[in-house]
Amino acid sequence: MMWRLVSCTLCLFVSAQLSSWSVRAAADELDGEVKIEVLFRPEECSPKSKRGDLMNVHYDGFLAKDGSQFYCSRSDKAGHPQWFVLGVGQVIKGLDIGMEDMCPGEKRKITVPSSLAFGEKGKDPVPPNATVVFEVEVYSVSRGPRSMEAFRKIDQNEDKSLTKDEVKEYLKLEYEKGGKPRDEAFYEKIMADIFRKNDQDKDGHISAKEYNIYEHDEL
Repeated sequence: MMWRLVSCTLCLFVSAQLSSWSVRAAADELDGEVKIEVLFRPEECSPKSKRGDLMNVHYDGFLAKDGSQFYCSRSDKAGHPQWFVLGVGQVIKGLDIGMEDMCPGEKRKITVPSSLAFGEKGKDPVPPNATVVFEVEVYSVSRGPRSMEAFRKIDQNEDKSLTKDEVKEYLKLEYEKGGKPRDEAFYEKIMADIFRKNDQDKDGHISAKEYNIYEHDEL
């Protein structure tokens, strides 16, 4: 299959030697296989992502059939890297699988069958039953916001609920570890998205129950 990389603003081209392998999920969950090629991996590769981690990622989506690009996070909205929690359905299933065990600075090409992407119906501009390819670059990996370890770290006043200020301060600390501070508007946007997705009762706080989606840790 010829896979043609369509240019997008600030997209990075990789000349590193490629290595590849396949990740197969449980048969009762998946109808296909996610195929992974590691385009670049830093010599120091830590921490590695796992389910429940907060990731900051740029990714570009292409149709496997003809290589046409249907998404570029570098040109979408304000062009910021995307924040999401791995393994909880905030991205398609194939990306939840394909981005496990990634570290900051790592780049992958992830090929996702339609059953783990947009399925029989598709999602405009992706047609039905389409295999898709993503080029992914990870900027940061941090605990949470899902582990109780991270909850305790964020919950500065120890009242077992998270305020917007607490979440924003945590994001600042985690993101700026890499030496890339951002302006207030950047953090406000991320914080607002986290509350939109997690503050189920819309009371302005994320409770321990709303936060601990795995329900296997205790405060």
